[in-house]
Amino acid sequence: MLNSLWLRGHTGLRQLLSQPDLRAIALRVVAVAGALAILVIGDSQHGAAFYLAVAAAYTAGVVVLTLLLRRQSARRLVAGFVMMDALLVACVLYQDLLGAPVTADHSLTTAGLVVPFIVLSHVAMNLDGRLIFAFAVTVLTAWLAMLGIMALRHELSVKAFFGLDLSLALGFAFAAFSTGLLALDHKRTRRQVQKIDRWRNNLARFFSPHMVADLQEAGHALALRRRSAAIMFVDLRDFTAYAEAAPAADLATVLAAYRHLVAGVVFAHGGTIDKFIGDGIMAVFGHPVPAADDASRALSCAVALAEQLRAWTPPLSKDAPVMETGIGLHYGTVIGGVLESGYHDEFTVIGDAVNVAQRLEALAKERDAALVVSAIVLTLTGNHGQAGWIREKAVALPGRRLPIDIAYLPRAGRNAAPVTRAAARS
Repeated sequence: MLNSLWLRGHTGLRQLLSQPDLRAIALRVVAVAGALAILVIGDSQHGAAFYLAVAAAYTAGVVVLTLLLRRQSARRLVAGFVMMDALLVACVLYQDLLGAPVTADHSLTTAGLVVPFIVLSHVAMNLDGRLIFAFAVTVLTAWLAMLGIMALRHELSVKAFFGLDLSLALGFAFAAFSTGLLALDHKRTRRQVQKIDRWRNNLARFFSPHMVADLQEAGHALALRRRSAAIMFVDLRDFTAYAEAAPAADLATVLAAYRHLVAGVVFAHGGTIDKFIGDGIMAVFGHPVPAADDASRALSCAVALAEQLRAWTPPLSKDAPVMETGIGLHYGTVIGGVLESGYHDEFTVIGDAVNVAQRLEALAKERDAALVVSAIVLTLTGNHGQAGWIREKAVALPGRRLPIDIAYLPRAGRNAAPVTRAAARS
């Protein structure tokens, strides 16, 4: 029974302290209680009544500010707590410096000196440089004012005034200043980490995880440069007609499932997603980090993607049309990097290889093929001798002056075209 009650109480306390606001308040109460306990135990000159009154007033202030938590912003509440901390320190200093009769010893006691640094440490846990500086300025102003009043009260000279615990006040100022600088450095570091996280998350939308890690660790430059890469275009057939009448929710569901499938296969083969263009997807192998097997990985990806898309069933209603896909793949020279426009910068690749890959994807519909590749891809990968590919030589592509040799895989269950066909007319 006792164990059960203890476990319940322990669990409830952990849940309570897991809330940031309540945890901060509890830590504040512990810090202040510890500071006042030091005063009561270590101060032999003054009675405990004054400190108990200060503790009661401080507790009442904490309760009032806590009740205002739902009506005011958390930042204002923390600022209010910090000002209460400064007033608490000022009250302790007042009791040491001005609270005693003129004939008594007005030097700071060890216990009274500990309190400003304990509370400063607690304020520093907010990791807010402005709050630390505000607390320090308030305490230091009150401290110096009390030292000045005490000097006038005892009619001391200027030289004597500078010896009246002024070095301790300056020590507190130095500690607060260095603590504030550390908090500002922490804030700047946290912003940099958040910026890096946002950058990494943005890269993760387009690049495979190992590519993101390579970019982040190696620090590859993303400036425009010429390189060789494999470009792949994937398009969902008859999607435009379906989108004209489909509900928005169904349209979003189909696109999300389709993009998730394609991006997963591309990332699994070490490629990157350059962009989504409606139901079209452009993928790149060899940018921003080129590799010797870019063409091989791109071809393996295209073949695997063609097979998975053939077996893919879109999440549509039963009366929805069956949508097929077409893939075009080419390997060539591109210019890749960050393309600036003045308003919206884009990390992409441009060049003739991109245009050829897009034309090959369009050619897939004319050839009733699942995948169309340029002959250079098969040559680079050593796949030119495998069965199943249907070849065509000197195929003219729209918008391109020089013809190109191609090969394609017909859709499953379709009659294969002749192995050699006349060059297509543009």
